[in-house]
Amino acid sequence: MALALLAGPAVAQRQKPAEPPEEDESLIPREYSFNPLQAEKEFKVGVFYWRKGSHRAAARRFEEATKWNPGLAEAHLRLGEAREKLKDRKAAREAYTRFLELAPEDKRAADIKRRMSRLEKAASGSGASPPGSGESPAPKPETGPRTAPPG
Repeated sequence: MALALLAGPAVAQRQKPAEPPEEDESLIPREYSFNPLQAEKEFKVGVFYWRKGSHRAAARRFEEATKWNPGLAEAHLRLGEAREKLKDRKAAREAYTRFLELAPEDKRAADIKRRMSRLEKAASGSGASPPGSGESPAPKPETGPRTAPPG
């Protein structure tokens, strides 16, 4: 018994003190739970940014909307459109695929399937590297003789 009392303070000294909570709220990882009202708000703000021409901001808002409500098909569709405008083909295809999973009978489904096939062809046939890979496509060879500009 006396040995346990003596060991108690030594064990307490070895434990690290608990870290204080993060003060900068922007660094705290966000936890998402089903919240259709927040999803609708994020979606509406995304539409605002889309109409303004700020596709990157719109994509962020549509992505937030899909996190708050993963079943919001319209947000996945708009996220795909925004990613397509930003030339992020892979993310656009993923968003379009999720839209088609959620709304296979939607009247826009045929158009989305055509867009996806066009994105597939552009990704595989163009020889262009995906955005952010750091590689540039091979230069096109020049055709025909070069003439000096009139001067």
